[in-house]
Amino acid sequence: MSIFNVDQESCKRDGICAKECPVGIIELLDKDSFPSPMERAEENCIQCGHCMAVCPHGALTLTNRSFEEFPLVKRDLLPSSEVVKNFLTSRRSIRRYKKNVMSHELLEDLIDIGRYAPTGSNKQQVYWTVFEKPSEVRRLVPLVIDWAELMAQKIPDQAIAQRMKSLVLAWDRGEDAILRGAPHLIVVHSQGDLPSAHADCVISLTYLELYAASKGLGTCWAGYFTAAANVFPPLREALGLPEGHRCFGAVMLGYPQYKYYRRPKRNAPLVTWR
Repeated sequence: MSIFNVDQESCKRDGICAKECPVGIIELLDKDSFPSPMERAEENCIQCGHCMAVCPHGALTLTNRSFEEFPLVKRDLLPSSEVVKNFLTSRRSIRRYKKNVMSHELLEDLIDIGRYAPTGSNKQQVYWTVFEKPSEVRRLVPLVIDWAELMAQKIPDQAIAQRMKSLVLAWDRGEDAILRGAPHLIVVHSQGDLPSAHADCVISLTYLELYAASKGLGTCWAGYFTAAANVFPPLREALGLPEGHRCFGAVMLGYPQYKYYRRPKRNAPLVTWR
C-alpha cells in the first residue's frame, strides 16, 4: 500500500510536495508523471504532513491521515510582524500570583498549543505532568528546600552555596522563593537518552508559556525546581516520572498579581557575523 494518495484530477504536477518533503521520499519521474513514493518511503516517512499542508491544490493525502487533521490556516488571523514584536518584547517572568485557580479546560488548552512545537524528526516525544491543585504544588516546595540545604553544605562554589542558603532562609521566613506561591506547575519530561529530548521539551514549554502570556496569564521558569528534579530522590519520587525520564523544564503558572507597563531592558545581542 502506498503511503499517500494523489488525486490526479486536482494534481498540477508542480513538484512542490517533492521539493518540500524533509526526508526526500517523494519523486516525479518526469514532467508528465504524478508524485510517487520512493523506495523505502514508508520506512523513512516521519508523518510530518508537509506534503499535505504545502499542496495548494489539496491533491495529496497521506494514507493514514485526513484533511480534517490538517485544518486550513486562517491567514486573516495571522498577526503582523509589529504585533508579534511587541508581544515578544513585552513578555515578563511573573513571580507574584493571585490565588485564583485556573480551570482544567484552560490548562488543557495550553497543553494543546504546546504540542504544536517542532520536535526532532517529528517524534513528538514530549510528556507533560501538570500539577493543577495548589496543594500539590505547595507539597513540592519543601522538597526543593531540602535539596537546597543539602547543596549549600556540599557545593564548593561559595556564590552558589550562598544562593542555596538564601533560599532556605527565605523559606524559614515564610517566603516561597522556589515556586513563588504559583497555583499551578507544568513539568515537561521525556526519555533521557533521546538525542533531541532536551530541545524538544524546552521548545514545547516555550510555546506553552508564550501562549499563556497571550491569554493574560503569568509564567516563570522554575530553574531551582528543575535542577533538583533530576538529582534529588525524594523530589523525583514525588514527581512520579516514568522510568528513564528526565525533567527538562518546568514553569510556574497562574494569574499575575500585578501588570507591567514597560518592556524589559536587555543587553545587546552577543553576535559573531561570518
